Amino acid sequence: VQLQASGGGLVQAGESLRLSCAASGSTFSRWATGWFRQVPGKERETVAALARGGGGTYYADSVKGRFTISRDNTKKTVYLQMNNLKAEDTAVYYCAAVSTILTVFPTTPDAYEYWGQGTLVTVSS
Repeated sequence: VQLQASGGGLVQAGESLRLSCAASGSTFSRWATGWFRQVPGKERETVAALARGGGGTYYADSVKGRFTISRDNTKKTVYLQMNNLKAEDTAVYYCAAVSTILTVFPTTPDAYEYWGQGTLVTVSS
């Protein structure tokens, strides 16, 4: 299983970005997926998580109302739409996946088995 994250870049505060995470493997529909971020010197934090059936979501308080996680099982891709970006959103963003039952979406990084390589998001104020 491999995950490939993309879509990061440099934007100004208030602008938007959409991150994508393309997955390999035939069992993508059985995975819960999540987006995480990390800045130097800090622990990796959970940004958003999505149940494999798409019926359950989790968002960190800091991104609620601004970020949206979604998935397209036919494309084996998970997205993170980030609107109204703030300087404090600057980080390396990682996607991750784990095989779960239908309604489960783990909200801690250590629960995830497969990780992408990270994509850098820089928001200038």
